[in-house]
Parts: sequence; C-alpha cells; structure tokens
Amino acid sequence: MNQIPRTIDVARFIDDRPMGRLQWRILVMCFLIVLLDGWDTAAIGFVAPSIMGEWGLAKAMFGPILSAAMFGLAAGALIGGPASDRLGRKVVLVISVVAFGAFSLLSGFAHSAVELTVLRFLTGLGLGAAMPNTTTLVSEYVPARAKAFLLTLMFTGFTLGSGLGGFAAAWLIPHFGWRSVLVVGGALPLMLVPVLMAALPESVRFLALRGGQGERIALTLSRIGGEPISAQSTFVLAEASVTGRDSMRSLFSSGFAAITSRLWATYFMGLLIIYLLSGWLPTLMRDAGFSIERAAFITGIFQIGGSIGSISIGWVMDRLDRRYVVGLSYAIGSVCVLLLGRIEMTPGMFSAVLLLCGVFLSGAQTGMNALAPMSYPTAMRATGASWMLGIGRCGGISGSLIGGPLLAMGLSTGNLFSLLAIPAALAAAAMLGGRSRRNPVDDPVRAVPLH
Repeated sequence: MNQIPRTIDVARFIDDRPMGRLQWRILVMCFLIVLLDGWDTAAIGFVAPSIMGEWGLAKAMFGPILSAAMFGLAAGALIGGPASDRLGRKVVLVISVVAFGAFSLLSGFAHSAVELTVLRFLTGLGLGAAMPNTTTLVSEYVPARAKAFLLTLMFTGFTLGSGLGGFAAAWLIPHFGWRSVLVVGGALPLMLVPVLMAALPESVRFLALRGGQGERIALTLSRIGGEPISAQSTFVLAEASVTGRDSMRSLFSSGFAAITSRLWATYFMGLLIIYLLSGWLPTLMRDAGFSIERAAFITGIFQIGGSIGSISIGWVMDRLDRRYVVGLSYAIGSVCVLLLGRIEMTPGMFSAVLLLCGVFLSGAQTGMNALAPMSYPTAMRATGASWMLGIGRCGGISGSLIGGPLLAMGLSTGNLFSLLAIPAALAAAAMLGGRSRRNPVDDPVRAVPLH
C-alpha cells in the first residue's frame, strides 16, 4: 500500500485516537517503575529497627541514613529533568532505573553507617530522576482528554510499592535478614531494565522536536493509529515554542514564570504537610492517648484517603479547570486539618475527617504530578516537572525535620493540626490566585472514547 507523505501534528494525532496497545504498555511499564520507586524509597524505614539493633546505632545516629535518600531524591529530580530534555526521556529513564536498582542492591552489602548513608544518597539520585521522567513520557503518549486521570493512576503505583515493600519486609527479614529487603529492592529494577530497553519507545514528541527522526516517528505513530505512515511525512508540534536550548532558564521566561512559581510554591507546601503528617502522625496519636495499634490504624486511614483522592481528583481534572480543581482540593484539605485541631471529636469522627484530609491533601499533591507536565511544552516539559519535584522535596525534608522540634516545644496536638492548615491554605492560594485561563500548552479536550 502506498504511503502518501503529509504534514502530521504529532500531539493532535495522539489526541484524536483512542488509547492503543502501545500506549497501555508504556503506562504499565512506567507504573512498574513508580511501584519499584515506592518500594526502594520506603525500604530503609522497614529495615531501620533491624539495622539499629545489629549495628548498635541510636536513633539520632540513624537520622542521616534516613534523610540521605531524601536529599538524593531532590538532587536527582533537579538533574534528571534537564538531562531528559537534552538526551531524551527513554535514555535518562533507563539510566535512572539502573542507578537506583544497582545502588539499592549494593546497600544490602553495606558494613557501616557511613557506607550505607552514601549508598542511600546515590540510590536517591536514581529514584529522584526516574519519577519525573515516567510522568513526562506518559504525558507525551496519552490523549489529552484522559491525561490527568491516567497520570494519577500511574502514581498510585508509588503507594502500592511502599505497601508491598512492607509486606515483603515482614516475611524477608525473619527468614533472610534485613539485607534481603534492599537486595530484592535492587534486583527487581535491574530485572526490568532489559524489558524497558526492548519495549519502551522514545517520546515521539521529543523526536519530532529534534527533527531528522522521520522513520522512528512514522513507525511509532503507525502502531498507535493502526495505519501506515510515510517516513517522508513532515512531523510538527503545534505548541508554544521555546527560544534557545536552556530549558532551565525558560522556566522563568517565555510566559512561564507565573505557572512555575505557582507549581513550586504549591508542591513545596503540600509535601511539607504530607511528610510531617506521615512521619509524625503515629507519635501525635500516641501523645493524644491512642494505643500504638490505634495510632498505626489512623495513619493508614490517611494513606487510604490519599489513594482514593489521587484517582478521583485526576478524573475531575480532565473535566474541569485543572488548576482550580487542585487549588480547591488544597482549600478543602486546609479546612479539614483545621477542624482536627479546633473541634472535639469522637475517634470515629476523627478518623472520618482524617480520611478526608488524605483525599483532598494527598489527592491534590498527586494531581500536581499530572498538572506539571501539562503546563510546559515538549522542549522544557521534563525540566519543568522535575524541578517542581526537586523543589518540593525540600518541603518534604522541612516537614520531616520540623516535626520533632515542634513536639519538643510542648505544642499540643490540636495546635499542631491548626498550624498545618496554614501551608495548606497557602498552597490553595498559590493555585487559585491570578486570573483564570488555560495553560499555554494545554491541549483542547476532544470527545473521543477511551478504549
């Protein structure tokens, strides 16, 4: 059959068609990367008691080991995005998976706290670079009408991976020791690497932007559309252009300064709340008179609410103004946190309101992971998404660090919850402030069924 050369807008070609087998494969593979990312991020917490017991470390001495991966995550995100915008999504993503798999594996053979701290930082570099590149690659292959939902669905892999890591650790540690958790957490990503190299395509939007890749683009679009595409066709991207090759500088130029500032401020505040709540909620509950078992159960309720909220808010974002959906979610979450601090509640009421905190605060935070890549054009998309994540990690580090001093000051549980309402309100204000308009690179939603 003769293939007639024509001009093809790559983004419109994807948006005008239902999800195909190739796109579902990309989504599943990135979901698996995020799942393993969640496993390796949480792994050190599962093995911490065993390491402290074997090496005779006090809790204060173990602190640097716990925080090392967090600093690595921030650095990895800041490095991985610009590298992806220069080298391609696939190559940086595969290198990231190799990095966090290899260094997690090596962490299982560490023999000192210093050695483990260094290896956890290096593991964090890979983890931090992998996350924004999964987001970018998926966002460039799925149709605009379902992009937010599918991205938030992918991100549920992180909490699933964290949970699976906990169940696995409960079985592995008694049978094979704490090192086995890190070894398995490193071996699984390395086993996935050959599959990624063989089956994961490079972003067609990235290839179209670089030019000279007509044959690769035509082959990929043929698989998506189920029709032959001529390699002599002209492949274009009808989106905002970025002058120069410095994607980092472009974040605060070309009309993107406002959305960049909003994303950074909101993500920072959101992670500050979530890490403070996740890290210190069990302690807060024990101080409030709950048993250890009840405190653990209540903490789990917050995480469950986050999973529900992630998928729900992603679904709504595809139907309404995305920025306002996220901002309103933070605003409702702020009210819920304030209620926890100011109103006397029965344990059942407290659990219900805490569930809503998870739905709106964690759900909005996951929604940010979908909003970021949709806010930038292809030339700077990975940089924009990754720098939001990197700056946000600083909020997570802050939340982890300030909880202890606040509790040491004798602050009551109610007052601490009331304080948490402030950054939630600031996150809402950052998203809701300014005039309402669609982002410059938002694709129009087309009524095409998602199959």
